[in-house]
Amino acid sequence: MGLLIAGVALWVAAHFFKRLLPGVRAPMGNAGKGLVALASVAAIVLMVIGYRSADTIPVFTPMPGMGHANNLLMLVALFMFGAGSSRGWVAAKVRHPMLWGMVIWAGAHLLVNGDVASLILFGGLGLWALVQMVLINRGEGAWDRPEPGPFSKDIKNFVIALVLYALITGVHIWLGYSPFRGTYP
Repeated sequence: MGLLIAGVALWVAAHFFKRLLPGVRAPMGNAGKGLVALASVAAIVLMVIGYRSADTIPVFTPMPGMGHANNLLMLVALFMFGAGSSRGWVAAKVRHPMLWGMVIWAGAHLLVNGDVASLILFGGLGLWALVQMVLINRGEGAWDRPEPGPFSKDIKNFVIALVLYALITGVHIWLGYSPFRGTYP
């Protein structure tokens, strides 16, 4: 469990660095981006190893049928991850689409995983995304809403989300966690 907690803490620290210590981060320029990227990769490695090696300590039993909700929400989360960079209609309607994608991803996983490690991983990252939105909004002020892009960009983003969904589902099945059969650890 220690590796999992360290991974979540490193992810949070790396991503709060710019918001909480702008005077330290700004002079670093591109080197600072590299440092955050390196810390993010290390955090992901720690989270994956920590989560996979954590003992299953149940906290709650997920309600029946939540696998279906998880699967649908995961597709929405993947779409939201790409919505900001696709610059379509949705990007002009939702501030922080990638962070909202993270919140949806975390919530979807908490619907089907009721153990301590899942609460630490998914709850921690979901909470980080919510706090990050507050910090960004406070630091940047009112949102200068962009002009809506063409809806065709959202359709392209949705197709990409479907492809990623298939790949991620394949990885989950390969690891022994079928999202369609409800076989989670």
